[in-house]
Amino acid sequence: MPLKLTSYYRGKDIPEDLPGCNIFHSKDLFLLYEAAEFTPILIVASYDDKPVAKLLANLRKQTHILPFLGKRCEVYGIGEYLDETADKELIFGEILSHLTKDALRHSFIIEFRNLEHALDGHKYFRLNHYFAINWLRVRNSLHSIEHVEEYFSASRIRQIKKGLTNGAEISEATSPEEIQEFSRMLHKIYSSRIRRYFPSRNFFKLTDEWLISKGLAKIFIVKYKGKIIGGSTCLYSGQNAYLWFSGGMTKSYVTQYPGVLAVWAALVDAKKRKYRHLEFMDVGLPFKKHGFRSFVLHFGGKQSSTRRWFFIRWKWINNLMRKIYS
Repeated sequence: MPLKLTSYYRGKDIPEDLPGCNIFHSKDLFLLYEAAEFTPILIVASYDDKPVAKLLANLRKQTHILPFLGKRCEVYGIGEYLDETADKELIFGEILSHLTKDALRHSFIIEFRNLEHALDGHKYFRLNHYFAINWLRVRNSLHSIEHVEEYFSASRIRQIKKGLTNGAEISEATSPEEIQEFSRMLHKIYSSRIRRYFPSRNFFKLTDEWLISKGLAKIFIVKYKGKIIGGSTCLYSGQNAYLWFSGGMTKSYVTQYPGVLAVWAALVDAKKRKYRHLEFMDVGLPFKKHGFRSFVLHFGGKQSSTRRWFFIRWKWINNLMRKIYS
């Protein structure tokens, strides 16, 4: 029985009854990307018209790399597999080959990130001439503790108490006005200090429309005297929560510790809702100091090694990188 691959480029064409529960390969996230004017691609693998796997890729404009080279294609994990009896590796190999050819028509670089296990897809990444760079992941286990603060550093606990004592208040963003103010605040922080990719300011409004309204995401905000000074965004998938974006005006509101309270709020909520883990996304390379990673480790999370796989459209650069990272 041959494997059939179907690529979807418009949300309205995706079947409503497509199975699955992984947020990173869902129609819901596809619709958010589409509304935010990205270029999502959903590939569905089927046997005899029965879906057995799916993978969502998102193409967006380059920021830190020269933008005129084309878009950047990003994939979280290696897809979602819907039939335990099917050959996962073989199916991934077919999807990967198909995606690589498709995405490179518009992208300068393809990146697979946030792999659950470091060796996921290894054989077929190599066969398709991808190269791997070691990365790090940090996540807090919530299922084996009674309170999220059990493994916090003493300094982190003091900061939480001081922030609350000094007038900071934590809540969920419930109105379009709060979401827009949160977006403006976070945009300034990322632009001035964090310097990693940040979506348009309209992105969080769309997140509310496509994900938060369905219980697939939340925005937590930290206020002081009615002003939003910090916040975080979480995604929820299966038994896990994922901290997507977070930050606070730590220089202007030192004694309120808005960045600390924003992360603490996400952890407390994930524990209350019985998620097994909360993972901090994008904590950096293992051989380079990373301020965000150092910051989140004080919340008691465990650090482990993983990989990111890359493919560059220019063959000579891709071959060079394969030699360097072989």
